[in-house]
Amino acid sequence: MASDQTFVDFVVDQIQNAGVIHARKMFGEYGIYSDGKIFGLICDNKLFIKPTQAGREYIGTPVEAPPYSGAKNSFLIEEQLEDAEWLSELVRVSVKELPEPKPKKKKKS
Repeated sequence: MASDQTFVDFVVDQIQNAGVIHARKMFGEYGIYSDGKIFGLICDNKLFIKPTQAGREYIGTPVEAPPYSGAKNSFLIEEQLEDAEWLSELVRVSVKELPEPKPKKKKKS
């Protein structure tokens, strides 16, 4: 089941204080970015955050699950979706640990 735009807009709105946030449609679901770094996915109207040590410490005991079949586990965020301040801080501490995006290769003409 694909995620609906209403849920994606809600999540993006909740984390507006965590940098320049945008969602990008990917294979019927959405990648979520902060300042150009992908930090999570929205799949089946559920938010998944890439696991980092800082994120694990911030959450305490995270619920981990794969966002889709065959994927590695991510932090599944459910109960805290309504808490914009908590969610924004989770995104901020997680993004700090994630690597910078690789520069895109220029296409040959």
